[in-house]
Amino acid sequence: MNDILAQPHRSGPPVALTIAGSDSGGGAGIQADLKTFAACGVFGCSALTALTAQNSLGVQSVHPVPPAFVTEQLNSVLSDFSVRAIKTGMLANVAVLEAVVDVLNDWPDIPLVVDPVMVATSGDRLLEPEAERVIRDRLLPRANLITPNLPEAAALLGEPRAEDQAGLWRQAEQLLAMGPEAVLLKGGHSEGPEAMDLLLSAELSEVLSRPRLKTANSHGSGCTLSAAIAAGLARGLSLATAVAEAKDFVQGALAGSIGWQLGAGAGPLDHFYRQHWPEPPIPSSSLLSSATE
Repeated sequence: MNDILAQPHRSGPPVALTIAGSDSGGGAGIQADLKTFAACGVFGCSALTALTAQNSLGVQSVHPVPPAFVTEQLNSVLSDFSVRAIKTGMLANVAVLEAVVDVLNDWPDIPLVVDPVMVATSGDRLLEPEAERVIRDRLLPRANLITPNLPEAAALLGEPRAEDQAGLWRQAEQLLAMGPEAVLLKGGHSEGPEAMDLLLSAELSEVLSRPRLKTANSHGSGCTLSAAIAAGLARGLSLATAVAEAKDFVQGALAGSIGWQLGAGAGPLDHFYRQHWPEPPIPSSSLLSSATE
């Protein structure tokens, strides 16, 4: 008998599940999530909520997956794999959202990271406006962590985008009051040499700051961050440690793609930068621009 086959099977890597849309350009959505899971040492499963015709220039078309089939995908994975963390991304419409929440509520002990994807980097809308109510009322209370950027936070709260740090903390507190265990309010859409994210829960309040990078290749950075956090939780890290490690991973993936020219618009991150170098060099000329979406 083959020696390899004769050996007892290992239990395998921890499993994480992404529930999101597909990006045909490969930079965001399910594709970015699965790359991130693999790069972070986690086995990735997926449930597709929508198909997009998408490239670096924008989203040309969106085709939502029938809600019943979304439910079937989720039940197939969760009934068979020992999923240790889940993340959601693009959820398309009210019917898909309701189907996802119904299943998630059957698995309350699995940590959930919610990236409330509403609009693509290109400005194309990825969520029906009426679905925002379902996110507020049903999805946020189930979440262990939500990761909105500044425009998403403003949309969820129904108020203008925060413009200063006091306003950011106030909005983070308002989002926390909606029911999630923690909020990571991302500051990539703000200005200044540092991109500052606010992490808030009942137990902690932290500012996570990284140098802002100048790169056109930031498409999918928000998906990547939430997937990396979910991967950390699947590996058993604390929330604060998972967030900090995910921030470092995204920073490295952004830096690793500096100089890439994949497509004519906003390019993707280098999810496997660690294969090239442990910590990618960041040229001084690349500081002071892009950050996590």
